[in-house]
Amino acid sequence: MVKLDISLPLTYNTSDIKDAISVRLGLPRTEILECELVRRTLVLSDKSNIHYKATVAFSASKERETGLLKMRKLVSEHSPEEFSVPTVHFSTRPVVIGAGPAGLFAALALAEAGARPIIYERGLPIHERNARVSAFRTIGVLDPECNIQYGEGGAGTYSDGKLKVGSMDKYKMKVLRTFVECGADDEIIYSVGAHVGTDVLSGIVEKIRERIISLGGEVHFGTRLCEIYIKNGKVVGGCVVRDESPSDFETDTLIMATGHSARDSFEVLSRVGAPLTRRGFGIGMRIEHPREHINNIVYGKDYPDVLGSASYHLVTHLSGGRSVYSFCMCPGGVVVPAASEIGGIVTNGMSEHARMADNSNSALLVSVTPEDFGSDDIFAGLELQRNIEKAAFLAACGDYKAPTTSLSAFMKNGAAEYGDVKPSYTIGTRPVRPEEYLPSFITDSLR
Repeated sequence: MVKLDISLPLTYNTSDIKDAISVRLGLPRTEILECELVRRTLVLSDKSNIHYKATVAFSASKERETGLLKMRKLVSEHSPEEFSVPTVHFSTRPVVIGAGPAGLFAALALAEAGARPIIYERGLPIHERNARVSAFRTIGVLDPECNIQYGEGGAGTYSDGKLKVGSMDKYKMKVLRTFVECGADDEIIYSVGAHVGTDVLSGIVEKIRERIISLGGEVHFGTRLCEIYIKNGKVVGGCVVRDESPSDFETDTLIMATGHSARDSFEVLSRVGAPLTRRGFGIGMRIEHPREHINNIVYGKDYPDVLGSASYHLVTHLSGGRSVYSFCMCPGGVVVPAASEIGGIVTNGMSEHARMADNSNSALLVSVTPEDFGSDDIFAGLELQRNIEKAAFLAACGDYKAPTTSLSAFMKNGAAEYGDVKPSYTIGTRPVRPEEYLPSFITDSLR
C-alpha cells in the first residue's frame, strides 16, 4: 500500500476518499483497490471552509504502486508494523500495583507473554466503583479507598478519555487496537484529538480485565500495598492489606503503576530506598464556559452540527519564566469532585462520549517547580498540594462544595461572585476569592 495526503469534506464516505485519491493523482478510480484512513485532522484556518486534512493508505496494482512510489514528494510506502508480545519466562509471577491505564496494559502485556500476572488495586471493580463515585458527586460522601482516583481504570476512567498519540508506532497502535477490540470506535485509530468518553471507558476497562483473567492473570480489588520486601538489593515480595488483614506475596518483578494520587505508595518506595526525584507540576483552577460560546469562537457562528463540541488549547510563557496553560480540556463536559483524601478539594473534568453537556471546561494551570515547594524534603511538593486542597476545603465551608468565582471578579481582583455560567459541579459551590486557598504566585500568573 502507499500513502497520500488528501482533503476531505466534513461528511465523507469511502467513495469520497477514492474520488480524492483519483483527482489528486490523476489515477483512474477503478485502479484504487482498497483504502483506509491513517490520520485525520480538522482544519479550522478558514471558518468558511472547515474540512479534514487526511493521510490515506490505498492499494493498486503492483506496477502502479511501484510507479507512484517514484513520486516521492507525493506518496510514500505504507507498511505498518504489527506488534505481538513474545512469550517470556518469569521465575515468579510478576505483580502490578494499580489497575489504571498503565497497570492494566502492563498486566495485559504480561498476560499475553504467558506470565500470569497479579494485579493489586486498592479501589473496587467498575460497577461498585461507579456507586461510590456517584455518592460523592451527589451528596458529598467520600470513600478514601475508592473514588475518582482509586479503582478499576484509575483516574482516566472518569475523564474525557482524550488520546494524545503523536507520531504513531507499533506500541501505540497495539494500545489503540486493544481499545477498539474492547468497545471503542475505530475512529480513535486515525483521528487526531480522538476521545473515548467516561460512559464508554467503563465498559472497556472491564473487558481488558476479563482478557487478563482469561490469559491466566489475577485481579484483586480492595487491596492496598503497604510494604515492599528487599533482599540483597533486589525485590523479593511485598505485603498488601485487604479488609484490614495483611497478606504477604512473593515476586521478583514488581511494577508500580500507582498514578499521581497514591501518596502513601510513594512513602512505601521511600522506606525501601527507591531513588525518588522531585518533579515540577501544575497548579490552578478549572474554568467553565457555555459549550455554544466555545463552539462559536472555534468554529464560527454558522458551524455545521456534524462538528460536535469544540476543543481548545492555550499556552503562554510569562516574563518571569513561568508557563500558564490549559490542560484536560473537556468539550461538552462537567467538573467533577476528584478528592482522594478526607478534607481536601480536588477537581477534574469529565466528558461522556457524546460531549453534549451544557458547559465546556478546562484546567488553567501555572507551572510549579521544586524551588516553589518551600522545603528540600522529597515529599515537599505533595505537602504543597495537600495544603492547597485543605485550604480550599475550609474556604468553601468544609463540606466538599467547591470554591468558585467568576472570571470578571477574578480579573478585577474583587470580591468573589457567581458569573453567568451555571456550575456543573454537582455537590454545590460557594463564592470564594482564590487568594484564600491559592498562593499569590499562582493567582498573579493566572491573571
